[in-house]
Amino acid sequence: VQLQASGGGLVQAGGSLRLSCAASGRTFSTYGMGWFRQAPGKEREFVSAISRNDGSTYYADSVKGRFTISRDSGKNTVYLQMNSLKPEDTAVYYCAAGVTAIAIMSKRIGYWGQGTQVTVSS
Repeated sequence: VQLQASGGGLVQAGGSLRLSCAASGRTFSTYGMGWFRQAPGKEREFVSAISRNDGSTYYADSVKGRFTISRDSGKNTVYLQMNSLKPEDTAVYYCAAGVTAIAIMSKRIGYWGQGTQVTVSS
């Protein structure tokens, strides 16, 4: 599986962005999908994940209520809608595929996409 992330950019605090991650191959529906982020000087951290079958979603406490993950199996794409952005959301965002959403939360990642930069100005 190859993952291609897009949608990052510069936005003011309180604004919104939608990240997309397009997956190649016919096995998209067999993977849990997720997003991580890494700020300068910090470790890569879990942001959100979505299951491969029942659409269950999971979020880090820091983004709960502001970010929404979704997937479109017809387009082999997972999205991260980010609202009410804060300067502390500034990071490179990476999409990831794993056996399950729970595995992704445990950083058991099968495939990483390249990152997309999100910068939130105050």
